[in-house]
Amino acid sequence: MVSVDSIKALREQTGAGIMDCKRALADANGDLGKATEALKEKGLAKAAKSASRETKEGVVHSYIHGGGRVGALVEISCETDFVGRTADFQGLAHDVAMQVAAMAPKYIDASDMPADDEANPDEVCLLRQPFIKDPGKSIADLVTELAARVGENVRVRRFSRFALGEDEEA
Repeated sequence: MVSVDSIKALREQTGAGIMDCKRALADANGDLGKATEALKEKGLAKAAKSASRETKEGVVHSYIHGGGRVGALVEISCETDFVGRTADFQGLAHDVAMQVAAMAPKYIDASDMPADDEANPDEVCLLRQPFIKDPGKSIADLVTELAARVGENVRVRRFSRFALGEDEEA
């Protein structure tokens, strides 16, 4: 028998539905760590399935840092306006905008890099950069985790970074 407290803890940790949490805990014999991993794998599989679906909703989010000297605009898209209005989605948009302001990426992903650009993709590609709040995760990991939680395709569509005194190429 799985306790209500265990289900609640797993739900808060993963954002999965109550029945999914109950099933995962039952399958893992009450082991919260194993249940979390099982839900994560299930969520990543679900996120991969939704990756080809069209994303026409979402938000444009701005972040201004350091007394107005650096700012970023990001467009994060999803499938429905319902998901686009959630706190988790808004939080992702804010975190990605902060990342753009702090780390000055040039491209969204390595596939956007020109063939003659010899820069390290882990430094200049937003999705490949380590997240400034948790270097153990990349920005792509954050996007994938949210997509798995909400069951929709989520993607970073575009971004711009502005800094006083910098050229457009900088």
